[in-house]
Parts: sequence; C-alpha cells; structure tokens
Amino acid sequence: MAAATIERMNDRWMNGARWAVVLLAITGCKDSSEETDDTESDGIQLTAGETTGGGTGQKLDVGGGATDGIDCSEGLGNCNNLIDLLFIIDNSGSMGEEQLNLALNMPKLIHGIEDLTDADGNPVQPNVHIMVTTTDAGNVLCDPFYAPGRSPESGTPISSACTDRLERFTSISMPPVVAESACTTVCPSALAPDGPFIEFSAAGDNVPDVPPVDIDGDGVDDDAIAQTLSCVGPQGIDGCGYESPLESMMLALDDGASWNSGTNPFLRTGGLLAVAVITDEADCSVIDDTVMMDDSVMELHPETGMPVPTSAICWNAGVTCDGPDGNGEYSNCSSMGSRLRPVQEYIDFLQGLDHRVVMLGIVGIPPVTARNEDPPYQPTAGGVFDLVYRDWQDPEYPAGDILPDDWANGITAEFKQYQFGIGPGCTGEDDMGGFTGQAIPPVRVKEVCEALNVEDDPDTFEDETEIRCCMESICDTDFSAALQCLAGLIEQSVIPTE
Repeated sequence: MAAATIERMNDRWMNGARWAVVLLAITGCKDSSEETDDTESDGIQLTAGETTGGGTGQKLDVGGGATDGIDCSEGLGNCNNLIDLLFIIDNSGSMGEEQLNLALNMPKLIHGIEDLTDADGNPVQPNVHIMVTTTDAGNVLCDPFYAPGRSPESGTPISSACTDRLERFTSISMPPVVAESACTTVCPSALAPDGPFIEFSAAGDNVPDVPPVDIDGDGVDDDAIAQTLSCVGPQGIDGCGYESPLESMMLALDDGASWNSGTNPFLRTGGLLAVAVITDEADCSVIDDTVMMDDSVMELHPETGMPVPTSAICWNAGVTCDGPDGNGEYSNCSSMGSRLRPVQEYIDFLQGLDHRVVMLGIVGIPPVTARNEDPPYQPTAGGVFDLVYRDWQDPEYPAGDILPDDWANGITAEFKQYQFGIGPGCTGEDDMGGFTGQAIPPVRVKEVCEALNVEDDPDTFEDETEIRCCMESICDTDFSAALQCLAGLIEQSVIPTE
C-alpha cells in the first residue's frame, strides 16, 4: 500500500472518540472507569475487576495442562481453559494497511479472552498461548529477492517487537513500498514476550511490566498483554508474494518443531486450537516447485504474448471452476491438483489433532452485512454468501474493477488477469475517498475453514450445525467484528454451558 494511504489510516484510527463508540458497541468491552458490577454485553460476557494479565502478575512458566479450577465435566466435550491461538499473517508487499488494522484491534480480542465467564458469570481464567507467524513458507521464485540473511519463516514463531525489525516494512517489489507506520503506530515502545510466543493465565504471564496505555485510541486502557500482541503482530511487508498460509499453518503446528516440544510447548494436548489466517491472495502452498516454471499454469503477458510467472500460477494450479459464462463468471470453484498440497491433507491434519479446532479467515470475500447476534457471531449475510468468481472487468471502479490510479496509468483488466488469474473477491474502500486494496477469492483456505464445522447429525436431536469457522473480509476498514467472531468461537468452545 502507498505510504500516503498508510498515513491516512493512522489519522483515522487514532481518532479515539470516534472509534471508542464504534468498537465498544461491537465488542462490548468496558472502559476502566465504569462501575465494577458484573456486566453482560451483547457479545462476550465481561466480568469487572482484575483481569488475568496486565503485566503485573508473577512471572513464571504458565504452560501445562492445569485448568485453574474450571470444572468442564458438564461442558462441551473435553472442554477446559487451555487456548492455543495461532495467527498466520500475510507479510507480502500489499499488506501494510491490513496489518495495522489487525494490530489496532488486537486489544479487543485480548480483553475479550481475559474476561471470559462461564454460564454462571464466574471468571474462566483462561490459560492462553498466542503465536504469530507469516504466510511466507518459501517459494523458488522468491528466493533471489530476499535480503542477505533473510529467509522464509516457514511457520517459525515471530515474537520480537516490530520496531526491532523495521527494515522488514519495506517490500521486495519494485518500486519498493515502505509501510513502517503499520508498526510504529501501535508499538511506541519495543515490547516482546519472554519466549517464542505470548502466554498468560491466572498464574502469571511472560510479557514486560508496563503501565496501561490506550494503544488503539478507543478510550479503554490496554494492559501489557494487549500492548505486546499489538507490538508483535505487524509482520512487515518483505515476504514472498506467493503466499502459503496453509503450509505455514501446518509447519507452525508440527509436533516436531522446537516450539511444540519440551516442558512448555505452544500446542498443548486437549485444549482449544484457534487459527486465524489473514491474507489477500490465493493460497500457494507448493509441494512441487516445478509448477512455478510450468507454462501451462501461467497467464500470457499482454504485451509480449509470452507466458510469465505471476500470482496467477497459484489460482490456475490450485483451483478448478466451471465456466466462464457470458458475463465472465465461474461456478463450482473448488481446490484441485497435487502440485499444490491437496487441501484434504490440511483438513485431515487439523481434524487429527487432539484439540477442538476453530478458524477465522480474514480473506478476499465481500464485506459481511449481517451476523448472528449470539456467539459465535458468525456471518449470516454478505461475505462468502455474496462471493462471485469472475474475470477482471474494465473500466475503472466502480463501473469495472480497475482502481482509478491504475486506470489512469494504463492498467487494464487484461493486465490484472495476467497478474492474478481471477478477478477480485472484494475491493476495499476507506472513508476518505481512497482505496485499501483488492483481494483474491480464498477457495483453498475457505475449504479448510468450512470443513471444521460440525454438521447436523440426523440420528440425534441436534437441529443446527456447530459453527467452528468464521470468514470475514480483508477489504473491511475495521477488523473488530472479525476478531469478535474469533472470540465468539473461542467462547463457544471453552466455556462450560448449563
């Protein structure tokens, strides 16, 4: 994203009075100056008083399987208060604004998790691990462009403060994009956990002791845990443009990885695993590098007529559709092939874990227009329900798909089709007459996420599907509702019910 656009977003987000009204209404979080009576919001139940974190608790190893006194014998399945939360964040050159958007909303998620209560209003006191990695699992076409000493994360935890890696906020594309303010806006002081991931419970936490600060400008002080996650979350924009969120997810959750072994692993047996994927392009989790040099899955360059490797490879090698029809629209789009890792392998991997698994995808789908009023607050209109698969269309937006600046510079639908192989799943507009970008439909991530939902059982009296997947739009200017849905998935799966 352009630096000027990032700066406009900074001004918009730091308007605290405005966002205090919007975000508090959506998430039900309380200002610290409110009364100390127990309060039940329209969303997550919030219990006043001390939180489980805040950076003032005893510093110690908070891992392990203790349930901190929560009786889950009558709850959902093997429910306990262990929550392992994995963020997989796109770190390609187009993701500066989206990373800032996400980081500004992280405090709402943390407050919601800290303040979880059971059906009787008693604090759940969650035992939480939060790990952050990127969508960069490596690609043969990206290898020549990494800076010296730079290598793909391939699921490795990133736990340093973003201000300690500001060089990562310059893209490897030409001309380079600089988005340092996606970090500095939310990380005024370098905060990082003591270890490869953030952890907190009633017993303590592993983040620095810092006074409460209102990072997101919403009028609610953010404790040390929330501040640290906002500081760690921005991943930079120098990652590979052939994003591989599904492969990064599996590598991050590999039980042989160092962070998943030893006495305090990130991934703990029997708890809840929550996965959040944030990306604006199609998954390109390659298992056969030769696909990146295969002319048959490339688009032709509009000027030379020659096949050239672009992001279109990820769509053409990973998705099959019927069509297009006369309007350039496709139907029955689904994952395919063996040169990208088959989606079913990721589904089998997640379903084979000794965890209840939920997933949030903030991806290239239209904005959600309606949501369930009760947990898990999943979309009920817009979003994937309005997703259309079609080729790029001239002229400039909104009559066509080409953003005004691109259209003025001679960029056409033919060139965009060459770049991506499929038209945009959404176009992001800010509230200042600008654009936050466009995103490609997420067929492969969508299939993995939706496979986690537990369908109706006709042999029982169950009358509705258990929702474990939430899909939201990366084109939204505010991710608070998306993270509320993630918190709702967690609440539904962790809290014992009457």
